[in-house]
Amino acid sequence: MTQITIASMVTEMEKSGLIPVFFHKDIEVCKWVLKATYDAGIRVFEFTNRGENALDVFKELVAFSESLEGSILGIGTIFYTEDAKKFHEAGAKFLVSPALVPEVGKYAIDNNMLWVPGCGTVTEAHQARIAGATLIKVFPGNVLGANFVKSIKAVMPNLKIMPTGGVTVSEENLINWFRAGVSCVGMGSQLVTKEILESGDYGRLTQKARGVLKIIAASRARQK
Repeated sequence: MTQITIASMVTEMEKSGLIPVFFHKDIEVCKWVLKATYDAGIRVFEFTNRGENALDVFKELVAFSESLEGSILGIGTIFYTEDAKKFHEAGAKFLVSPALVPEVGKYAIDNNMLWVPGCGTVTEAHQARIAGATLIKVFPGNVLGANFVKSIKAVMPNLKIMPTGGVTVSEENLINWFRAGVSCVGMGSQLVTKEILESGDYGRLTQKARGVLKIIAASRARQK
């Protein structure tokens, strides 16, 4: 079994370019969503800490993900060190925060975990890089936009960036983000829609995710 390292996780995130971001209180729904995106070719999945039973659901999802070869499961919406510790001990491979929280970053780095802090200014991006982040989350993406990414990349060209929020499945939207220089994008309800969840048509989710991956691959090909 190949060892999962910070570098290998980032490589896998860049490889597909798409990170599903999802929470549901029903573990069975979570399993279906994880499996549907896995079947599309996505190996990195961000579960979010957004419900009272998030930790319990996450523990079960970790057990399920172990049956999917190469699956890498991380936790998002982490603001506090105590939550970082709980989810790490439950099996999280990486930590994502909506904000730049140095304490969470220290915990991640001390425990050899990938840390993806949320940044909304060039100053925060710089502070995150100094603190040890190899990948940052631009959030909220719908407010900051692709031009913000371009501004960061102009002064920190080697910084890896993942926008979340404001990322849609449209070709124009995805092309704008990748043209700006992002390494990957995080996508939540635009990917796993209410309609898909209500219908239980997870095969449709797999096809939708594959379509997004094709757009990302084509966008990258144009830039070479």
